[in-house]
Amino acid sequence: MCAASRGGKSPRSGRKTASASSNRTSKARALPPRDKLLAFYRDMLLIRRFEEKAGQLYGMGLIGGFCHLYIGQEAVCTGIQHALTDRDSVITSYRDHGHMLVCGMDPRRVMAELTGRVTGYSKGKGGSMHMFARDKNFYGGHGIVGAQVPLGTGLAFAHKYRGDGGICATYFGEGAANQGQVYESFNMAALWKLPVLYVIENNRYAMGTPLTRATASTELAQRGQAFAIPGEQVDGMDVIAVYEKAQEVAAYVRSGKGPFILEAQTYRYRGHSMSDPAKYRTREEVQKVREQHDPIDQLKRLLLERELAGEEELKAIDREIRNIVNDAARFAQDSPEPDPSELYTDVLV
Repeated sequence: MCAASRGGKSPRSGRKTASASSNRTSKARALPPRDKLLAFYRDMLLIRRFEEKAGQLYGMGLIGGFCHLYIGQEAVCTGIQHALTDRDSVITSYRDHGHMLVCGMDPRRVMAELTGRVTGYSKGKGGSMHMFARDKNFYGGHGIVGAQVPLGTGLAFAHKYRGDGGICATYFGEGAANQGQVYESFNMAALWKLPVLYVIENNRYAMGTPLTRATASTELAQRGQAFAIPGEQVDGMDVIAVYEKAQEVAAYVRSGKGPFILEAQTYRYRGHSMSDPAKYRTREEVQKVREQHDPIDQLKRLLLERELAGEEELKAIDREIRNIVNDAARFAQDSPEPDPSELYTDVLV
């Protein structure tokens, strides 16, 4: 990824698209260290197995309300989070479980919150879309489409005001990219050169409408041009590409040059939420993405081809992750529900 100039162009030879990244073969590719690759693999697998379990618990009636799964998009938050530091903050939308886990939040307490238990991060009152962990610099989960963008811009203002060297990674989807408050935020961030990395997780369908039917300009990375905010695309199904690009862009934002827009082209395998049958796309389309572009399978193949890990080592990681997720589910189900008196706590008025 490139640190870009304020005029919107990359200091490299132009804008690299996702297809250019995916065309590189694993044999010709320079890689991060083995330990970093295994950390990517573990984090993505934790998100995948956690979300699969959350889907099961929802089907059993143990999770109520809305529940938006991150299955298929694991490479985006994993690659970006590994490029951030402990000083940085993160804020995202309602599709937030993966971001929580890769920020280091306890899977037990995340699952407890999903199931509405008092041991959850928001005492069982926030559910899937509204949980926070200030000790991890994670500021939500927000249920209103696009609402996290001005909040993330405010977090970036706080970083600049305090002079703590941090940046705010503000995630939102391609559907939210059409909200007016997003562009008000862009203007303020550019005007004050705020340290904010806007990450557009473009999973193609928003709540169910294809991007091409919902927006006149599908080049979302260029949405900041009117404010002189540079932007680029990255293959959001390739965790290494996301990590490498995020490292450069985070350095650009951290240097005081202002905001940057990173469009991660990704894909969700499940419906918009658990109540969505996703009839607006074919099974064949989903299966093709799973077979050819799955972020976990791609990394697994690369690790095996480069002899950086063996089948047994990767199976052991999978067993460890399954144990963590099963333990989180048991912990959640064994935890009590909030006392009715909690209705009157943690409210402003």
